[in-house]
Amino acid sequence: MKQSIRYRHEWKHQLAYIDLLTIRSRVSAVMQLDRHAIGGKYLIRSLYFDNLDDKALREKIDGVNMREKFRIRLYNGDTSFIHLEKKSKRGGLGTKYSAMLTEDEARAIVDGDIGWMMDSERPLVQELYCKMRYEGLLPKTIVEYTREPYVYAPGNVRVTFDYGLRTGLACTDFLDPDCVTIPAGDVPILMEVKWDDFLPSIIRDCVQTPGRRVTAFSKYAQCRVYG
Repeated sequence: MKQSIRYRHEWKHQLAYIDLLTIRSRVSAVMQLDRHAIGGKYLIRSLYFDNLDDKALREKIDGVNMREKFRIRLYNGDTSFIHLEKKSKRGGLGTKYSAMLTEDEARAIVDGDIGWMMDSERPLVQELYCKMRYEGLLPKTIVEYTREPYVYAPGNVRVTFDYGLRTGLACTDFLDPDCVTIPAGDVPILMEVKWDDFLPSIIRDCVQTPGRRVTAFSKYAQCRVYG
């Protein structure tokens, strides 16, 4: 039987530093740090894909209601734990599909060696192959930032604070530790709140940001300003 798609609610807020200090103190009192965090945070580096017409970028800028984007992601430079991900958006809801990649597989994709993907037993790898082969999808830019992640079991809530956004300019070899990244402009701190069917009132109160509205800020779009 075909499994139904489960979308999650998503909020994004741009924060000033004083907002971060205030909300972090409230959140940390009731939520748990993600178990993968080291010293309360981790470094995320992603390689985003787009086609020659920049379809994913244009759809984001134009606010297209239903859209998707592909990326390969690793945490804290750990090449033993690399994910291929597809994020799909529908209005204010989002869902994510994920498949593990080996370091060699990730390097092959970056180098354009994709023939092996057609025979993969992972549907997401096959899908990326088809879109690279027939829709011209290709690696576009590196997006790198620091994340502070908190979780709360009721409602499957996740609150994250992202800052220090950097981009790789023309470099797409995101596994190269010598790949130079630069700050992607004067970017605010970004808070993301995600949950399943309900957002507990205690968390809703914690993340209140008076005078700051939900934003559609895109790290990928911000980094594409630089290439």
